[in-house]
Amino acid sequence: MSRSPGCDDCHHCRHDAETTWRDACGVFGVQAPGTDDLSRLCYFGLFALQHRGQESAGIAVGGADGIHVHTGMGLATQVFDDDDLARLQGDTALGHVRYSTMGSNVIENAQPFVAEHRSGPIAVGHNGNLVNARALRDELEAQGVQFAATSDTEVLTHLIARSTEARIEDAVAEAMHRMQGAYSLGIITPDRLLAVRDPHGVRPLCVGRLNGGQWVIASETCALAVIGADYVREVEPGEIVSFAGGEMQSIQVMQAERKACCIFEFIYFARPDSHIYGRSIYQSRVRMGHMLARQAPVEADMVMGVPETGIPHAVGFAEVAGIPFGEGFIKNRYIHRTFIKPSQRMRSLGVRMKLSPLREAIAGKRVVVVDDSIVRGTTTGPEIQLLREAGAREIHLRISCPPIKYPCFYGIDTSAGRSELIAARLTKEKIREHIGADSLEFLSLPNLVKAVGLPRANFCTACFDNRYPIIVPEHLRVTKFDLEEAPAGS
Repeated sequence: MSRSPGCDDCHHCRHDAETTWRDACGVFGVQAPGTDDLSRLCYFGLFALQHRGQESAGIAVGGADGIHVHTGMGLATQVFDDDDLARLQGDTALGHVRYSTMGSNVIENAQPFVAEHRSGPIAVGHNGNLVNARALRDELEAQGVQFAATSDTEVLTHLIARSTEARIEDAVAEAMHRMQGAYSLGIITPDRLLAVRDPHGVRPLCVGRLNGGQWVIASETCALAVIGADYVREVEPGEIVSFAGGEMQSIQVMQAERKACCIFEFIYFARPDSHIYGRSIYQSRVRMGHMLARQAPVEADMVMGVPETGIPHAVGFAEVAGIPFGEGFIKNRYIHRTFIKPSQRMRSLGVRMKLSPLREAIAGKRVVVVDDSIVRGTTTGPEIQLLREAGAREIHLRISCPPIKYPCFYGIDTSAGRSELIAARLTKEKIREHIGADSLEFLSLPNLVKAVGLPRANFCTACFDNRYPIIVPEHLRVTKFDLEEAPAGS
């Protein structure tokens, strides 16, 4: 899978955003009364979550004088400087990094969103996607609500803010019964912090605690480690966790028939040093490589991963296959995200800018190239061509997930239709011919689940098997199902 987040140290950085799936957002919040560096803690948390979104960043801080927010377009390092952080003083803080999956990439859609509830001001940050946002927006507009942006986060913010419930926790619970889709939310008021997760738990969200007793929430556990916070637990599906006065309160609002965490968090999205469901993302990816080597062995001289996300998968493949692991590509870490024209020629040039083959390592060799996924197939071909030009004698491509045949409606941007997904149009053999590999194999879904080590019922696997855990409205289906097959609920 290819995506370019545009940060030097981001483990996902690879290609242009035109060719990829994009995860929705990252959320980070702190409740730490009397802490001078509250906004800086939040900033460091966002830095750790930068791989989840690079289009905009924002921090809202609440205190005795209300809620103040600073947002901007670009990376956290581009949006905030020392003066910005020094001005953001308070007792609660909420940070957000965004990739647009619903709503265009403009400053008006940057989060957190701020609104006024009867109990006072609130700020909301969202990771996920509401499938009924259009219906809720129409309803709110009919009630006189004026929208300044186009994202579903503004819709859910107004839904919470307009509640007649006196307590913010009750207002959020009321809204949860109206919202359909994926939502992991961070919410602050001047004196409290809330963490909220949809009843299926599609997107991750966890709780941590600093040595001084301050509470922290984050989309991934890696962000807790960056600020020295200890992991406490995950926010449960359908739960509100409220932090005020140094105390944590749990409110179980809804129960789903089953959990449906996005399995792509394990394959690609989450940082390797994070944990979800108590499972190491890195070790899960290494085991995917193990399973792939057993399922699709091949005689070769070298195993390499496509930087950066393909590397743990490749390490695992090499361990089981007994083939030496080596570097075949060098990634230019100083190429930021480029908004180049989405032509195939420009994409090919983008690959050459970001990946350089190590001729001395691969010339004359039979090479196994391990990657996490193929989405449209538009950058994989140029990668194979680079290796051919560098003298690789054979190129065997191994992919650590099943063929992606169906679009996502829960927070991953597959803005084009299903016909853009190469595996929805072509057989495995046709894909192999298209990208120019000598052989191609995908990890099976049973082996993928086995590598993670948890029951399949814990995951959303709709992009592979067409089993959508949350019913998708017809108006959304028609935008992405431009091939004959229609999505089926499970």
